[in-house]
Order: sequence, then structure tokens, then C-alpha cells
Amino acid sequence: MDRFDNVRVFAKVVESGSFAGAAAQLSISASMVSHHVKGLEERLGARLLNRTTRKISVTEVGRAYYERCTRVLADLEEADRVAGDMQTTPRGNLRVNATTYFGASCLGPVIADFITRFPDVSVELTLSGRVGDLVDEGFDVAVRLEPLPDSSLIARRLAVYRVVICGAPSYFEKRGMPCKPADLSDHNCLVFTGSSFYRRWHLIDGNTDLRFPPAGNVSSNHPSALLHAALAGHGLMYAPTYVVGEALQAGQLVSVLDDFVPPVTVRALYPHSRHLSTKVRAFVDFLAARFGPEPPCESLGTSSPSKSDPSLMSLLDGKD
Repeated sequence: MDRFDNVRVFAKVVESGSFAGAAAQLSISASMVSHHVKGLEERLGARLLNRTTRKISVTEVGRAYYERCTRVLADLEEADRVAGDMQTTPRGNLRVNATTYFGASCLGPVIADFITRFPDVSVELTLSGRVGDLVDEGFDVAVRLEPLPDSSLIARRLAVYRVVICGAPSYFEKRGMPCKPADLSDHNCLVFTGSSFYRRWHLIDGNTDLRFPPAGNVSSNHPSALLHAALAGHGLMYAPTYVVGEALQAGQLVSVLDDFVPPVTVRALYPHSRHLSTKVRAFVDFLAARFGPEPPCESLGTSSPSKSDPSLMSLLDGKD
């Protein structure tokens, strides 16, 4: 008896809630279903299901085993699918969801190249700061900076972008430069409301993980509005370099607390591999290849006080 057959049958019992339901889905007898489950329990030396004359329930061991074995089964199914889809051309409508600024500035050009490479695929890109339910809302892929909201989704890492806290030289001349995370409470911090990820500024001070709640006189759900305010010297901005990179290079903005601000990871999120279509796989693979070690929009470097305006260095030392 194939061990993976036992696992597949057990998974169907858990999903259907009964031996009869699993038997119907697998087109085998209920006694054969029982035989597979019994064989699996004997091999593991553990009870996976509690049985009564009326119903079955999954044991704690059975639940843990089910959650792990479904991933293995999905990987096997994907391996079979990859072999079968090798000669299949991606086609159809692909619905993609991404954060507003990142989608427009970094993802848009990549999508243009993707449809050139795969002309049988049409892409519908929806830009939104809200993280909804990918499957329920009908999206095939989401490109996000936030942590994985749904553990049933697969997350493929695409790129790592630097995040900076920055302000205009004129702001630092008036307010001074923060030297440690605690100093931020004395500064006007521009608040981005378009994404839950940026509503608390993430800093790491030694072994301490900090989530600083910014407070200031300007807030917006679009980073461009905050960028204008920062350039005008009205406050500090917390943003990835694909938003502020050009201003940093030009010396219009200066980054501070660089050693305390961790980078952000961009991921492609898509439904479990058992539902993965050729067009989705082609798109995610294309993104991974294009973003790679030097992702779009990340070639722009940060600007330190010494590079933009040597006079600002005195602010770091607490001098006039």
C-alpha cells in the first residue's frame, strides 16, 4: 500500500468530515477508506481520528499531521503539474493586486514587459493600500510588503528594499537630527495611512524590536503627498527608497537613524499550489527574475548628511 495514498485518503476524510464523504470523492468504498486510515495510524503509531457510530473527530495529533501533510501533497501535485505544463503557453486574464505607489512606480513597467513576453495573457492591475482576501476578491496574485495575512497563501520573496527615515536639510536645521530612536518623539513625523505596514515605524535597537507610532501635522493615504511635505521641510518621512531615492540622491532629503531601520521584503502572494495556473506561475517566475538581487527602483542610494550638506554634520554632534 502506497504511503502517499494513505495520506491522501486521510486528508480527504478530514476535509469531508466523514469516511463516506471521502469515499464518494475518491470513488472508493468506505471500507477501503477505513483501511487506508488504519494503515496510516499503524505506521505512525498514533491515533489520528476518533470514531463513533455517528461521527468522527480529528485528534490533536491528527490535526497537526494533516496541516503538514497537505503541504507535502500540494508539492507533489505541483511537481506533477509542472511536468504536464512544460509545453503549455500561459494565456487568459490575470488579476493582480498591489500597493498603490509600488504598483505604479515599480510593478507597472515589469507588467508591460511581461505582456510583451506572454502576449496571450491580459493583466488587470488593481492598486490598493488595503489587504483584502485574495481568493474571495478574485485576484490571482498580490504583491505586498505586509507580513503574510493568510497562512493558506503561498508567499514568494521577490526583493528586499531599504527603508529610511528622512527629512529635508531645512527641517534638520530647525529641529536638529535624531541620534537614537527615542529622539523621534521630539520630531514632527509625517503619517502614511494608506497601509497598515507604515502606520507604525519599525526600528531595531540592539535586541529590542520597536514599533514607533508616528505623530505629526500631516497625514495621507498616498506617499506623494508626504514626500512633498518632507521636501518642504515640514517633517520626517518613513519610506522605502523606491519612494524617496531620487530626493536622497539629489540631497533634497537626508536619511537618519540608518543603523536602526530594517529593510522591507516584497513578496508575491498567491493561492495554494493545487490551484496554481500556468499564467500565475509564469507571472510569479517573471517577477522573481526581474526583481532579483537589484530590484527595480532600488538602484537609488541614500544620502547621508556628509554627502548632502557637510554643515548638517554638526547637528549630529550637538553643535551649532
